[in-house]
Amino acid sequence: MQAAGGQLDVLARSRPIDDAAADPATTEGTRARLALVVEAREFAVRELAMPDGKSFRRYADLGRPFAIWSVVATPEFSIEPRRWCFPIAGCVSYLGFFDPDDAHARADRLAVKGDDVSVGGVATYSTLGHLPDPVFNTMLAWREPRLLGTIFHELAHEQLYVADDTEFNEAYASVVATAGIRRWYAARSPSPELAEWERQEVREREFAALLAAGRVRLRRLYASDAPEEAMRIAKDREFGRVKFEYAQLRARWGGYAGYDAWFGRALNNAHLAAVATYEDCVPGITRELEAAQSLQAFYVRAAELARLPRAERHALVCKGA
Repeated sequence: MQAAGGQLDVLARSRPIDDAAADPATTEGTRARLALVVEAREFAVRELAMPDGKSFRRYADLGRPFAIWSVVATPEFSIEPRRWCFPIAGCVSYLGFFDPDDAHARADRLAVKGDDVSVGGVATYSTLGHLPDPVFNTMLAWREPRLLGTIFHELAHEQLYVADDTEFNEAYASVVATAGIRRWYAARSPSPELAEWERQEVREREFAALLAAGRVRLRRLYASDAPEEAMRIAKDREFGRVKFEYAQLRARWGGYAGYDAWFGRALNNAHLAAVATYEDCVPGITRELEAAQSLQAFYVRAAELARLPRAERHALVCKGA
């Protein structure tokens, strides 16, 4: 019910991009960003073979910093996220709420039962082409590559979506988005924003690798026969190690502090699981793109992978995620 009500509110707040751009109350900065959205959408359809559907033709100012708030939960001694099943979307490894109070209330109930939980704001989401997904105000302040990548990412979900496999879906859309960003700038003059985005891509891969190594150690710990109290102590020690290794990585980055807030809280399994959902399958799917040598051949290969059983697909491209 909360999802239905929240989605109806989004639709009520949205209007055609042309109308928003023509509104005298719209700032020049917003007008320029909306023009970029229109151009990016046309590029995605023309150059990336994305669906020419209803999405990103409208604009919605939600009057809040995030479109939804996502809840991820794991058992106390597991790095595997809990999954919830719904019509259309199938089984997913998170719950989305339009009201942050609802998200925190659900997280609290899960925590009382003993789960590790994580709550995070999400700037946009996809209805997989079933509804006219707008561009949100939550996205317009981003740097150009991130805005472009998000549009390509969400349209990729409409192009290919595998029920009950969040990890594959998110990684596939991320790989398509990265390819789209590179194609966008290949046809334009070199951009300082592209150079910074490429540096951030390297940092993101190293951040994900650091957490993946921590998850391997935790998986081994949770599979052991250690008593629960000893396991809790060892678990805390492992999260301390992850933070220490981040401090070393941060120093190697020359003091880049973009992940400080992420590591500045009491970490738990759910925080690692939330990142793994988006990152674990990216290297394998990137290799598939490189082997395909063209986007069209890659799309054919991705469709083949999508038809495989989940376990077989993950063994091929997701490192068993």
